[in-house]
Amino acid sequence: MEDFILNGILWTLAIYGLIEIIKTISFHFTYHPAKTKGMHFIIAVKNIGERAEGILRPILFRNICENGKDMREIAIVDLGSTDETKTIISKLKQEYGNIQLMDWKECKEMIEKEEKEL
Repeated sequence: MEDFILNGILWTLAIYGLIEIIKTISFHFTYHPAKTKGMHFIIAVKNIGERAEGILRPILFRNICENGKDMREIAIVDLGSTDETKTIISKLKQEYGNIQLMDWKECKEMIEKEEKEL
């Protein structure tokens, strides 16, 4: 009886693993980097100084790990912060190479430029 239960658990895990492998292969063929020029990720911030790292670091880490090959840059748009938000984001910019800190006008120009290229 114990062998039957153990075999049942092993087969369940094996089938689950096979399904995950098939999903991963399907994802890579569906969203192959050759099908896109890449993407911009825009995050708007204002006065989040003391919470900036706690909010932005998980977002940056996850997007770089999951979408790193397709990611062009991450634009963090400051909407006129009056605290240390810009300083903290500048530190994050040194750690993550594809971060660009800009104000709203620069972001708007970047979006318009991308639209013209399409």
